[in-house]
Amino acid sequence: MTRPIRVIQWATGSMGKACLRAVLDDDRFQLVGLFVYGAGKAGRDAGDIARRPETGVIATRSIDEILAIDADIVVHTPMLSAPYTGHDADVKRLLESGKNVVSINHYFEPAALGRAYAGGLAESAIRGGATLAGTGVNPGWVAERMAANAVSLCLSHRNIASREIIDCTTIPNPDYVFGALGFGSAPGAIDLTNGPLAETFTSMFSQSVEGLAQRLGLSLDRFEPDHSVSLAERDLTVAAGEIAKGTVSATTWRVHGLIDGERRITHEVNWIMDTAQQPFAGKPHWEIEVDGLPGLRIAMDMVDTAPEGVRTKPEQFAVAAMVREAIPRIVAAPPGLMRL
Repeated sequence: MTRPIRVIQWATGSMGKACLRAVLDDDRFQLVGLFVYGAGKAGRDAGDIARRPETGVIATRSIDEILAIDADIVVHTPMLSAPYTGHDADVKRLLESGKNVVSINHYFEPAALGRAYAGGLAESAIRGGATLAGTGVNPGWVAERMAANAVSLCLSHRNIASREIIDCTTIPNPDYVFGALGFGSAPGAIDLTNGPLAETFTSMFSQSVEGLAQRLGLSLDRFEPDHSVSLAERDLTVAAGEIAKGTVSATTWRVHGLIDGERRITHEVNWIMDTAQQPFAGKPHWEIEVDGLPGLRIAMDMVDTAPEGVRTKPEQFAVAAMVREAIPRIVAAPPGLMRL
């Protein structure tokens, strides 16, 4: 009988807990380690954190303890870092210790951040005989898989646009909402050109653009960020706190991929705190639009089918499903960087 794949879960925010449950609920996997950032979670059983039966795996904040564990793969789900590359040192140590890594926040298409940058990650992976990949819903699915499939219906195309609208009203973590995502900021406080949020989301979504380009055989000349914010039209009360009228209630992170000065790929992600605000009201979660022959428009929504009392959101289930699907493939892959 084939032994289970030995998994370490890294971080247990809302996405991390969804991935942790997916690991615990699948007989193909055996949880062997759990890294947490918060002091209140350290020393607790993984089952307690995930609302599952006791596992015997105790959460730790020690990277050295994690590195000492014999594991096949690390499911890497920390909060976004500013700068975007802020988790690289930890990831390289994991790879060099011989552990494969799958991340939901980065490493989808590292070459979008430069060949030398991708080469440094690949070097750590090869040194440890390990594989590094990123997966998720966005980045990882809507542009890279769904838009790529949509284009197969077109004889020619001038631009492929993928757009997402994310309702953030139920996110409970104030540090994430008002810090990492920038909600509630004063007008002009977010530097949309060179600021930390712009750098993070340009780096993240350039990987979606590059991933789609690679799948379509397009060689992009450069990426063009095109970010904007919307201000609250009224005072808002959301799960993380208060957003005052006139402060940031929506952020639009948009990256174009250019060839010969023309925008051939556009990827746009809108984080919103008022579902009634234009131009977001009534729009689907995802849209894919191909300006081509023929033209094509696809609208998609996720449906909440969770049992009563389960607080996990559809997008969290979806990311966990992508991670679960990726784990065996990454473990079986040769050392280096992997495109899923």
